Amino acid sequence: MKYTVFIVFLLMCFKGVAHTVEVRTVGDVKLDYDGSTGWNVATTLKTEGERDFLTLDFSSPSVQVPPRTLLSFSVPQIDIYHLWTSGSDNTHLSPDWVGAYVSSLASNMPLYALLNNNDENRLTIACDEVKRQVKTEIGLREEGANVVCKIHFFEQPEAAINHYRVTIMLDRRRCFWANAVSEAADWMARDLRCITPPVDAWGAFYSSWYNFHQNVSDTAIEAECKQARELGMRTIIVDDGWQTDDNNRGYAYCGDWEVSKTRFPDFAGHVKKVHDMGMKYMLWYSVPWMGEKSKNYERFAGKYLYLDKKLHAAALDPRFPEVRWFLIDKYTKAMQEWGLDGFKLDFIDSFRFHGKDPAIADNYAGRDIKSLPEAVDVLMQDVYKALSDINPDVLVEFRQSYIGPAIRQYGNMMRAADCPANPQDNRIRIAKLRLTSGQTAVHSDMLEWNVNETDENVACSIINSLFGVVQYSAMLRDVSENHKKIIRNYIDFSKMHRQTLLHSKFIPHHPELGYPVVEAVAADERIVGVYSDCAMADISECAGKAIILNATGRGKVLVKLSLNTRKCTTYDCFGNHVGNYRLASLVEALIPNGGYMVVE
Repeated sequence: MKYTVFIVFLLMCFKGVAHTVEVRTVGDVKLDYDGSTGWNVATTLKTEGERDFLTLDFSSPSVQVPPRTLLSFSVPQIDIYHLWTSGSDNTHLSPDWVGAYVSSLASNMPLYALLNNNDENRLTIACDEVKRQVKTEIGLREEGANVVCKIHFFEQPEAAINHYRVTIMLDRRRCFWANAVSEAADWMARDLRCITPPVDAWGAFYSSWYNFHQNVSDTAIEAECKQARELGMRTIIVDDGWQTDDNNRGYAYCGDWEVSKTRFPDFAGHVKKVHDMGMKYMLWYSVPWMGEKSKNYERFAGKYLYLDKKLHAAALDPRFPEVRWFLIDKYTKAMQEWGLDGFKLDFIDSFRFHGKDPAIADNYAGRDIKSLPEAVDVLMQDVYKALSDINPDVLVEFRQSYIGPAIRQYGNMMRAADCPANPQDNRIRIAKLRLTSGQTAVHSDMLEWNVNETDENVACSIINSLFGVVQYSAMLRDVSENHKKIIRNYIDFSKMHRQTLLHSKFIPHHPELGYPVVEAVAADERIVGVYSDCAMADISECAGKAIILNATGRGKVLVKLSLNTRKCTTYDCFGNHVGNYRLASLVEALIPNGGYMVVE
């Protein structure tokens, strides 16, 4: 039964205000802030079952910069051994002096879960601030073995306001850890209008990045698209290089966003050729960067957040309306003139401060929005609206670490951060995104491998990504016919089982071990990926069909079945039928490495 308790404290206004609120889930919660300028903070505590919701309500009689604020508490380290975060790939519960986790609109999210060794939640901590920066310290205090949590607000430059409200959720339910995390992510996004992905967001993709880098051209892309389409891919993302003849990496030539006539003499005609093959066409843009060698660099002088000398580019300040209009105009014209189907909008996490806010020195002159995260939010919402007005099914991709709830209002695809030729990191990052992205399409980082890699290992690389939409970036003109058969096999497999793999209940086990077993469960089907030769696929309670994917590196998987004998059919990495068995109880099933077994 849900019940609610309200406790309201009006904190006194004096320098160095400190107050303690007793919260059932974690005990005493201490609040510290500077009240010397007249800020008041009221706290409200709401309890639902084994979850507490602590709201901080800031108010000031005048518009002014909000005070730096610290909320802190500690809990005994009893049956707590791991810390899951939306950013880091590891789950180390480090000492409390190691460092902090930082989230903002375009960088990770303030969501953390303390876990035991048995896939159980011991304390999930979530904050519903999805735009401003939140700095969180969680670690083990050596004296007494307690876990200390400190949540910092207003640590970076802030625009003046007179009211602010934020809620922290504390979940002590002893439940499957991933349920606590995904429910917390849904709670954080409860007031947002997240975009429903179009059908094309869920099919296999091809990306130019790892195989071409900046060495793209119309003929080369068209040749790859022809092969990609034959293998079952439906969309290409052309990455960096289309806008410059320079191959030195960096972003010195970004900002004008004019097609390289050397590489693409007729860009609209090139896009049409790809469309005629039956593929959608997406194009990469680095949103904030204006390169030092671009024609527009001087035009926006004084309208930059900072200059990155290493990248030879400056980050535009979206608080200027002309900056937002410029970017929106570039994207909409490109879509209309070239016939684009979507955009990979990159580097929005680079809309940030490097030290002081440059707007303060000139009293925000020319800026119609004072808050940087608010301006980024307005920009990206306006970008999506302008593009979707042209094409309601426009595809928009973002990648880790800009994966927070607010991002789901501007795009319909979330891609795992770059991890070239690293299947395990891909699996880990896909799992994180699946838990925090709601109904948004989650994509793997682009797959590549050495052309001399074994067939089985190529298949294992794909299996590591199958619980997301798989993006491929192997140079198809160079890979072997066997590798192409494997790609085609698993694209067909993904399409046939898409409902289960991508739209059903997602169950990732043991994050502290790198998710050695991952499951997806639909009403009539269970798919289990096994990624360690020490792990077990438990399908003993599965009454319907089960499919076990083997990416362990060996030709056997430990499988727990019901006592009743079940029919088992195995397939190799090419999808060829290998053998039939009747198995029951706990067995080492013979499943080819890179293949799978169907249990009926």
